[in-house]
Amino acid sequence: MKHKIILTTLFLALIMSAIFLFSQQEVVLTIREGVPAISLALPPFIYDSSSPQAKQAAETIYQVLSADLRYSRVFQLVPREHMNYIRPLNPKEIFFKDWESIQTRILLVGEISQSQDKVIFEVKVYDVKSERMILGKRYQVEPDLFRLVAHRIADEMMKLYGEKPFFTSKIVFVSNRDGNDELYMMDYDGANQTRLTFNKWRDYMPAWSPDQRAIVFTSYRAGNPDLYLLYPYEGKLVPVSTGGTNFAGAFSPDGKKLAFCSTKDGNAEIYVANADGTNVRRITFNSAIDTAPSWSPTGREIAFTSDRTGTPQIYIMDAEGGNVRKVSFGGDYLDSPAWSPDGERIAFVSRVNNFFDLYILNLKTNQITKLTETNARNESPSWSPDGRHLIFSSNMSGTIQIYSIDYDGTNLRCLTSQGENKLPNWTN
Repeated sequence: MKHKIILTTLFLALIMSAIFLFSQQEVVLTIREGVPAISLALPPFIYDSSSPQAKQAAETIYQVLSADLRYSRVFQLVPREHMNYIRPLNPKEIFFKDWESIQTRILLVGEISQSQDKVIFEVKVYDVKSERMILGKRYQVEPDLFRLVAHRIADEMMKLYGEKPFFTSKIVFVSNRDGNDELYMMDYDGANQTRLTFNKWRDYMPAWSPDQRAIVFTSYRAGNPDLYLLYPYEGKLVPVSTGGTNFAGAFSPDGKKLAFCSTKDGNAEIYVANADGTNVRRITFNSAIDTAPSWSPTGREIAFTSDRTGTPQIYIMDAEGGNVRKVSFGGDYLDSPAWSPDGERIAFVSRVNNFFDLYILNLKTNQITKLTETNARNESPSWSPDGRHLIFSSNMSGTIQIYSIDYDGTNLRCLTSQGENKLPNWTN
């Protein structure tokens, strides 16, 4: 198994190191939800028509970047047909008035050339009204990594407007596509699905560390449901908590601590330990089942599930275990709290009439919004790093697959299709 993890490690390390970029200038502007999306024109990229690689790069990067920007909810692409009414793009002389006439606020242009076996991609971003370049990047990339280039450009666009980038982030999940429940990871959009663990035992409930270097998960590989840390880029596996049943691991926002549930003392309680598994401390003490810890973005509080009042409900406590208060009311089964990156909302699962749906609790207003309504089993919500999207597992298509949805219930997309896929976690 170790050799297979190391092979995966080398492959992933090559991906992360294959791109070299050089920044020219950056301007940071902050936008907020509720503000109209920024109108962005993305004309087709200019490329050397004599180079098949340059043509492939232009098509792939353009397609992926377009999809990223549409998904962002920050940018709104100017329709391609509107560009038919203005002069063709000339990168050496931008006619800004033309672009302004079709309601363009931001113009993103790209040029692709080939140098030996590598593709050179230059991207420039202009503020149309002020007629100035606000971002310039140059990428040198291997042919297999065109998608990654596109995601990196989309991340740069998010940072340009004061938003948290997430297009190069990863989702870890569990799949039985190869005959056994193992850990896999994929890009945010479902591409590049890669197997991470190789063994005959079941692996469950993975969760990323904030720096995306480690994954905490539950595994039966030693014959007992124990908690482990997997370092996928280093090929290292470390046991964290053994004895009893250990599950629902979650890293603190600074990556220094782990919260998890264990029955090592005879009852399902919540524990906190250092990120390497040392200094384990129990922080809940009662005869009820306490589970599913989720850290607040500040790291000062933990949301969790408890049936201490008779049915599973959502509670919040201080990170040391004090000041416990119930934040959900109604429903006979609430579980899987997931704290949003802005700290203002908690997504959770509620069972009504034997259907499991996702809900969002606004902690400021105590208002609860139903996110899904599919007459299916929708579970395991996890937020995107920017807080505008969630992923979850559902059997709405007949088999359990992983879906993404926007925080307001729109833009439902299926990300997996092979085997059954569940328990997704999106790194924050």
